[in-house]
Amino acid sequence: MPSRGLAANVCGDQVRLALLEARPAGLTARQLVGATKLSLYQVRKGILYIREVSAMAHLTPLIWTPDDGYRFSSQPDDWIAYERSRMRTELTRISRLLSATVAPHAAARPEEEWVNLVLGQLNVVQAALSLLNKAGRA
Repeated sequence: MPSRGLAANVCGDQVRLALLEARPAGLTARQLVGATKLSLYQVRKGILYIREVSAMAHLTPLIWTPDDGYRFSSQPDDWIAYERSRMRTELTRISRLLSATVAPHAAARPEEEWVNLVLGQLNVVQAALSLLNKAGRA
């Protein structure tokens, strides 16, 4: 098994090639381990590299679904479904951060500049994600 010291771009290229070979099917992280002979750590490193660099460089959107794992789809409907799913997840995370931490902090210390800045910005993010979540739905 290769060492953990492989560069992110090397891991990313190996994962990318395995996913391209599997098209249109996807591969789970464990399947990517088998296909690339990388460790799970290296596969995750490769996926992160694809997300941060390679997908844009190659114009190949990377999506993930529980049923198919990671895959490069050529279908815009797949991209949109994945994007909507991620937006819902992020909306939930931001909403929980606001309700569990930021709002109580702001109520307890309304004079603090930091919490007011965070509250204002996260409320904007929450509103934007909420609009995106509703966009295009009948």
